[in-house]
Amino acid sequence: MHTVAVLALDQVIPFDLSAPIEVFSRTRLPDGRPGYQIRVCAERDEIDAGAFTLRAPWGLEGLQDADTIIVPGVTDPTAPLSSPVRDALRSAAADGTRIASICVGTFPLAATGLLDGLRVTTHWQAAGLLADAHPDLDVDPNVLYVDNGQFLTSAGAAAGMDLCLHMIRRDYGSAVAADAARLSVMPLEREGGQAQFIVCDHAPTPQGSELEALLTWLRENLARDLILADIAEQAGTSTRTLIRRFREQTGTTPLQWLHRARIRQAQHLLETTKHSVERIGSQVGFGSSTTFRDRFKRTTGVSPQTYRRTFN
Repeated sequence: MHTVAVLALDQVIPFDLSAPIEVFSRTRLPDGRPGYQIRVCAERDEIDAGAFTLRAPWGLEGLQDADTIIVPGVTDPTAPLSSPVRDALRSAAADGTRIASICVGTFPLAATGLLDGLRVTTHWQAAGLLADAHPDLDVDPNVLYVDNGQFLTSAGAAAGMDLCLHMIRRDYGSAVAADAARLSVMPLEREGGQAQFIVCDHAPTPQGSELEALLTWLRENLARDLILADIAEQAGTSTRTLIRRFREQTGTTPLQWLHRARIRQAQHLLETTKHSVERIGSQVGFGSSTTFRDRFKRTTGVSPQTYRRTFN
């Protein structure tokens, strides 16, 4: 039987810990036998899990002969990794053990050096922090999970369940994985990546900024067919100066800012109204529904219809 060891680090996020336990423990083979044996392992007798204290039945020795190790996220992903945990994970990796992380569990796994040079993911809000902390990683914030063979990483907590189902499919095939997905009341594969879950807000502009009044005007005029010259005229400056000020204060260009503001408003309308996609595209300033659909999918990773089905 395939053994899955779930590593409970100090300040472990309870959902990240419990999700793989539930998904793997409920997996059944066609003859009814369980597909996995689950171990919860920890460095110490008691682990701080926020709302409660966890007492794990296995120590780090439980990682040694496991087939798969799961590293859940922790409340402070930048917390240093202890030497015993680092050594245990590296030793398991040297033996060929499959190791997967859930959400910000990518941080402690990255601290072992095992992910150096690999494409990885984590929760989109922490992707920049991960890239800064570990410049040797290729951080992709737009996917639900990344499978590098021996090492796998996933995005936010629910994406950890997607990753577990993916590993079940690798181990036992699609039929067993589909049955596990039904028990978890979730699709075997979700359409799109985590970009669809990212709120497309613009970067905040400090109060009192010389762009504050202009950005307010842009938000109020998203439906207008605006070009760069129109925005510069409203700002009372040249297009060249406008572009320079936008880059300095928002980190992007006026038209890129406008496109993202339009997509954010479109997300809101898709979530809260029954308006047609064509009408929403027009309401947020896109000249054609084709242009709107293309821009929306490039920004969020899914079509407007798929986004509405997910969030309406």
